[in-house]
Amino acid sequence: MTLITCYRAIVVHSSANDKRRQKRIDRIIKNSKDELEKTIKNMVSQPFKCRPDAEIAAEKLAKAAETSLHKMRVDIAEIPKYGKGRPKTGEVRKPQRIEYDLKVTIEDDSEKIEKLRLDAGCFVLITNVPIQDKDQNWSGAELLRLYKEQDGIEKNFGFLKDPAIVNAIFLKKPQRVEALGLVLLISLLLWRLVERNLKLYVKNTGNLLPGWKKQLTRTPTSFMMTTKFLNILIITVGKQRKLAKPFNKTQLQYLEALEVNPKCFVSP
Repeated sequence: MTLITCYRAIVVHSSANDKRRQKRIDRIIKNSKDELEKTIKNMVSQPFKCRPDAEIAAEKLAKAAETSLHKMRVDIAEIPKYGKGRPKTGEVRKPQRIEYDLKVTIEDDSEKIEKLRLDAGCFVLITNVPIQDKDQNWSGAELLRLYKEQDGIEKNFGFLKDPAIVNAIFLKKPQRVEALGLVLLISLLLWRLVERNLKLYVKNTGNLLPGWKKQLTRTPTSFMMTTKFLNILIITVGKQRKLAKPFNKTQLQYLEALEVNPKCFVSP
C-alpha cells in the first residue's frame, strides 16, 4: 500500500523582505554592470581591422548582456585611417584603410530588475493542510497567519540552543543527553508559565510591574523577573532558615503577581 502526501506551495510577498533585501539587489545590479564593463574593456581594447571581426565581437557582447540585468546597444563605427602628409591642393584626401570600433551603451533592463526586486520579497510556504477540510476552508492568507502565530513558540527553543547552556556541558552517554533534554524542556515550560502568569496578572489587575531601569511595564518577562532576585541570600542557623535581608518592594510585587508566598524561601 502506497501513501501519497499532497503538499501546497503558497508564494507570499513580504514588503518587510523587500526593505531588507533592497541593498543586496542594488549590489547585484552594480556587479552585473561592472562585469559587462569589464567584458567590454577586454573585447574593445583596440579597433578591429575588418568589419566581420567587429560584428563577431558585437555578437559576443550581445550574448553576454542576455544573462545580465542590463541591455546593451552596440554600434559599429568606421574609423578612416589616412597616410602621412597633406593632400595636394584640390585633391580629396582618401583613407588608406578603414578600421572599425564598437560604440557600446549599457542600460538597465527594467523588466528583469523589477522581477528580481519582486522575487526578493517573496518566500514559499509549504504545507500539507488541504484547501478544504471538514472544519474549515484554508486560504493562503489564513495559513500564513497560522504560520506566523508559531513564531513565539519557535523563539522559545532558542533557550535550548543557547551556547552558554549547551556548550559548557559534556555528557558521555545518550541516556544522559536525553535526561538533560527533558530537564531543559521542563525548565522552558516553567519559564514560559512564569511569564504567562505575570502578564495575566497585569492584564487582570491593571497593576504594572517594575521593569528595566525602575520603569513600570505592561509586558514583564521571566528574565526581567529573575534579575530582581539575584541578591537573595538564605542563612541557615541550626535547623532554622532565614533571609539575610528582607524582600524589597519590587520583589514583593513579583511574588504577589506569581501568587508565591514569601515564606516558601525559608520554609521549603
